[in-house]
Amino acid sequence: MKTLVIDGQGGRIGRGIIEQLKKCGFKGEIIAVGTNSSATEAMMKAGADRGATGENPVAVNAAEADIITGPVGIIAANSLMGEVTPRMAYSVAASKAKKILIPMNRCNIVMAGTEELPLNEYIARAAQLILAAEKQAQGGCI
Repeated sequence: MKTLVIDGQGGRIGRGIIEQLKKCGFKGEIIAVGTNSSATEAMMKAGADRGATGENPVAVNAAEADIITGPVGIIAANSLMGEVTPRMAYSVAASKAKKILIPMNRCNIVMAGTEELPLNEYIARAAQLILAAEKQAQGGCI
């Protein structure tokens, strides 16, 4: 199972997701793609298997991923302070991969119907959904 973690700015969300997955024994491949080198570096330090930076790596890896995760802004052009290009957002949104997104009420994107939780709780929930998807893909029970 190939999981693509996309993040920007300082890579805090992506780093947190990768740390949670590694801590819980995730066996699949984790690809980290940052919208900038700082985000990629943070995710690589967290234990990603491979990493890259920029628009083309998002497009190429989104097409091949089983799961895509990161802040909700990765599906909105010009979000994350302009770091997500229209091509990046389209590549993620058009991918057949399951998308497990962290709700962030920023960049003029407000998630109606989500409870306000600390970021660490959203990250933990996202990691659990990814782990459950991995187990299901391996034929196990959830």
